[in-house]
Amino acid sequence: MSNTGRRLAAIMFTDIVGYTALTQRSESDTVSLLEEHRKLIRPIFGSHGGNEIKTMGDAFLVEFKSALDAMLCAVSVQETMHDWKVARGGALSLRIGIHVGDVLERENDILGDAVNIASRIEPLAEAGGVCISGDVYSQVRNKFDLPFIFLGEKPLKNVSAPVAVYKAVMPWERTAPASTAPFDGNRVAVLPFANMSPDPGDEYFADGMTEELIDRLAQVKQLKVIARTSAMSYKGEKKKASQIAKELEVGALVEGSVRKAGNRVRVTVQLINGGTEEHLWSSHYDGSLEDIFAVQSEIAEKVAGELRVQLLASEKAAMEKRPTTDAEAYTDYLQGMQLLNQLEEPSLRDALRLFQRAIERDPSFARAYAGVAGCYVWLANRGYIGIQEALENGRAAAQRALELDPELAEAHFRLATVMSLADDLEGTMRELRRAVELNPNLAETYVTLARTSAALGDVGEMVRAAEKGYQLDPLSPRGIDWLGMAYFYAGRREEAMEHWRKTLHLEPYGTYHGMFAYYVSKGDYAGAEGAVKELERIGPTLIPTYLDRGCLAALTRDVKTAHEMITKLDPEKGVGALSYAGFVYHALGDMDMFFEYMFKAADGHVLDASEIRLSPLYDRARKDPRFVEVLRRGGVLHEPKG
Repeated sequence: MSNTGRRLAAIMFTDIVGYTALTQRSESDTVSLLEEHRKLIRPIFGSHGGNEIKTMGDAFLVEFKSALDAMLCAVSVQETMHDWKVARGGALSLRIGIHVGDVLERENDILGDAVNIASRIEPLAEAGGVCISGDVYSQVRNKFDLPFIFLGEKPLKNVSAPVAVYKAVMPWERTAPASTAPFDGNRVAVLPFANMSPDPGDEYFADGMTEELIDRLAQVKQLKVIARTSAMSYKGEKKKASQIAKELEVGALVEGSVRKAGNRVRVTVQLINGGTEEHLWSSHYDGSLEDIFAVQSEIAEKVAGELRVQLLASEKAAMEKRPTTDAEAYTDYLQGMQLLNQLEEPSLRDALRLFQRAIERDPSFARAYAGVAGCYVWLANRGYIGIQEALENGRAAAQRALELDPELAEAHFRLATVMSLADDLEGTMRELRRAVELNPNLAETYVTLARTSAALGDVGEMVRAAEKGYQLDPLSPRGIDWLGMAYFYAGRREEAMEHWRKTLHLEPYGTYHGMFAYYVSKGDYAGAEGAVKELERIGPTLIPTYLDRGCLAALTRDVKTAHEMITKLDPEKGVGALSYAGFVYHALGDMDMFFEYMFKAADGHVLDASEIRLSPLYDRARKDPRFVEVLRRGGVLHEPKG
């Protein structure tokens, strides 16, 4: 490298964490480890087209022709070091920083801002981690499997302007979502049953079998059963059982297949030890569609028995209860549930039609009535129908379900969501508590319980419910969002941020929305800008995107953009738009307009009471005498509890 010239290059800096301290403890051992680490990673540079410029003690400076090559190399280096560290029971850890820009070649070295910035970014990485500049991120973000977390605009020594810095989330950081639950041998996951039917259209039946087994096992209070959302996320996955068990923190897995041909059904099922992958029990069942309930009950009881759970008489009775005697009504119900879970207007309306058809065939089918109530609530929540229509029809369906089966937890939950639409929060809490009393494994109930507790100002109950819901459904976007917000509302902001960082790859949109609130609460508008840009990339026309862009514009004195966002937050776009438009006025400091919108939202049953009651972003509003009247109109009548 004897010539002199300027060119564009990607620069990677690596550095050993705590090298000086290691040397002071044992210089000879550390030098030996240093040589071993060099032998490990030097071949990786070359395999990714890297040109090793120089070493500086324990650090490497490497040049690449592209940002993607540098990023792929950095991850490969860290994966190699991670495996080495695991095998050695603790060895060296590296930090890596990458930037792309002009470099000046001089003799056997390279100089320039690109080198300086890369060297300043490297110390921002965690042990075993990789940090990159915004320029690198813009080139690799759509070409790379790993998710990234925006760390904000960072001032760097000897660099004139702050630099946007992103952290790559390494594979071992993504293995298990953050959870408050320890590993528990009685935590069980039912994985999606494979559809072995000749008709691909029978997929709904395999999904229904999965959900039915989840529901039946959930009746056993000694078991903690992973909810449908998290379980179904593994549909089509080829992961090993032990990896899934680790990700969900379960001790046992149930998996199987369903073959349906006309009225005949074959079910194959097995129970697996999540740690050892040992098959604890397996069996298969052949019969008619009318036999499916007995099959489901027998499987659930066998699983409980293998897990050494002593069933109570009430639990056994609940597991053996037949929801309907009509096979065609049951088929309609299963198809309806598959569509209801999609939460889009066409699927919700089709689900409603199927539930109603099931009821026509069997007017005593309580779960079908609960499904009808669920459809009406979600149609209203998404703005597809008016709240009054949902209240009338949803309440009637939920109450009919409870008349038919007073101990149907799902029906109590659906009635609670209907009452929530009417701002009857006391009634909502009563029905939610009854639902979890009847079925402690009904995960979606806990998210609604957390949200309702927040609206009532009960911080302790909010956090407990959010944690419980997350334990049962760790891959659910709503559960992820609400645990983060619960911590944030409770004043545990760093815990909220840590949770969001660990779950970003699972729910990027909601996580960036939460991170935005965190950055604004800290006065870090550069960080907030990075979060908004990610929201605009993922969901440019979604209401929270307009909200956050509008609030940030207001806080940074960009009044024109703030008002443009208020215009976009048209109430017809869905539930919450009135509240959100008011939130932008709050950021503008226009308290009269803020309260005007809050009163409209309360009167229209779309007030986001939890946000204004607990978020630190609305401290100013809570000091205004009009705030109490907003809560009164919104059905929130109790003083906050700490």
